[in-house]
Amino acid sequence: MPGFSPLIVRFPARVAPSADDFFDFCQANPNVRIELRSPGDAQSDLHEKMREYLANGARLGWLIDPFDRQAFVSRPGESVERVAEPVGLLGDAVLPAFTLDLREIWSDSL
Repeated sequence: MPGFSPLIVRFPARVAPSADDFFDFCQANPNVRIELRSPGDAQSDLHEKMREYLANGARLGWLIDPFDRQAFVSRPGESVERVAEPVGLLGDAVLPAFTLDLREIWSDSL
């Protein structure tokens, strides 16, 4: 997916790439995609990116919109779930026992 590169990547130890293979490995679609809306981002563009991520094999997508204080959870084959001011987002079966804490995102400091 040209033009879309991850800001954060987590590799399970069993599939961690060597330093030489890291760039090529990052071009693959990770299981989880997280998008944080920036001031210049159109929400519709980010939803389109998330649809492309899922179409290319992502199993879970989180679109976090700090300006409208909401998050959108995307899973393959399901409708997008809109959540108003969630305290956290669950990793589902993709990241079992993981919760992304969003309390700081919703703080008035933004």
